[in-house]
Amino acid sequence: MIRTTLAAAALLLAAAPAAAQTQQQALEARYTRALAAGYKALMLCGAMASAERSGWPERSEESVLAYELTGIQQPLDALIGDLSHRITRWPEGSHPIRHVVVDWAEDMPPRIAFQRSGGGCALGPIGMEARDVTETPPEARQGSIANWHMRRPGKVTPVLEAAMGGAYGAKARTTAVSVNWGEDGWDWRFADGFTPFTPQRTWSVAKSIAATLVGAAIQRGEADVKASAGLGLSESDPRRAITLDHLLRMASGRYSNTPGNRTDALYFGGSTVRETALHWPVVHQPGTVFRYANNDTLAAVAAIAHTFAEHPPAELFARIGMHDTIAETDWQGDYVLSSQVWASTMDLIRFGQLYLNDGKLPSGERILPEGWVKYVSAPSGPQPDGPFGYGAGFWLMNRSEGVPPDTFAAFGNRGQYVVIVPARQVVIVRRGEDPPGSGFDIAAFTRDVLAALAAR
Repeated sequence: MIRTTLAAAALLLAAAPAAAQTQQQALEARYTRALAAGYKALMLCGAMASAERSGWPERSEESVLAYELTGIQQPLDALIGDLSHRITRWPEGSHPIRHVVVDWAEDMPPRIAFQRSGGGCALGPIGMEARDVTETPPEARQGSIANWHMRRPGKVTPVLEAAMGGAYGAKARTTAVSVNWGEDGWDWRFADGFTPFTPQRTWSVAKSIAATLVGAAIQRGEADVKASAGLGLSESDPRRAITLDHLLRMASGRYSNTPGNRTDALYFGGSTVRETALHWPVVHQPGTVFRYANNDTLAAVAAIAHTFAEHPPAELFARIGMHDTIAETDWQGDYVLSSQVWASTMDLIRFGQLYLNDGKLPSGERILPEGWVKYVSAPSGPQPDGPFGYGAGFWLMNRSEGVPPDTFAAFGNRGQYVVIVPARQVVIVRRGEDPPGSGFDIAAFTRDVLAALAAR
């Protein structure tokens, strides 16, 4: 009898983990489906709304489904195509997008992304319904579209055409390449349906834009890279030792759960910056270990958030001439400046030119501190492994053969690149929607562009 009871207990113990595992697998599958729906809702809303705001040309649903919503990371890629969506628009005016909803579960409301009055879209948390969204119609962009077909082809043209044809990544999907040199030298190529004024998501190029916002706050006397970023719950909290400099250099010492730290809960799940990115504990002394992390950029932006009431990101973009750039927020209004920015190729050219001009506008007005370019491009913190170094919010191409060692760049997921070459007064922009594992060889492309320019 005792032996039989022990055998039955052993069977129960063996079965319990299996049952728990099955239950957990079902929970993970349900959450992943909710993330996929959030991804689809936000990408459709952001791509179409930002293009409409730019004035011309619009992005169709078919275009976004073909580019932004194919070739994305698994397991989301396998789910998104089967999730139905609906787009609603404001009834008056030019009928701008109001909501995008995506069905994902029979017993839950659809995921919802909604356009904000200042432009850009925010993703509601899982379970939010359309009736809970209180927004006003977005403001129309002020400005006009130039004749972008005018360009000056030269010896760099074959390099651009090779890039569009897959020479720097056979499976890469290039949507735009542009090279600007000197005062008036420029050439570019675009995929069908894309122009210099078509906004695309910048992904982690936004981190370099965030560093620029920090620099502008420092120039105004509203921030200090050596000061505490204000993390932690009290003055005795060890996280108070983390400075803005540590955060910009990805050297906060904070724990992150994966390389780059996946922020799916924020990006696609509808959580907020404050509940997602600011609470992580330290596991290294700040300033001693490089760990690329979305959360560090988000914390740096949170440290200057008090300046946004008077100096919102849109103000800086307008001054630089980045008229098609929109910094999106979470549903509570905090900027997701680690990734969630939409910008056109023309805007990223102007962004690079600001750095070529040492942080000054064409008028000569300084909007970034003197020496800021050297600061963001100096490898003075702990460095990553691999072919590229890291400065403060920018990657460094100081290890790339055939590229001047002062070259620094903004890199983003799916093949977003802004390469700044001070020694040659060159800005190179490449946009894409690359599938995972395909890759675009930005170092080789940069080398070939510079070689072609030198042969002029």
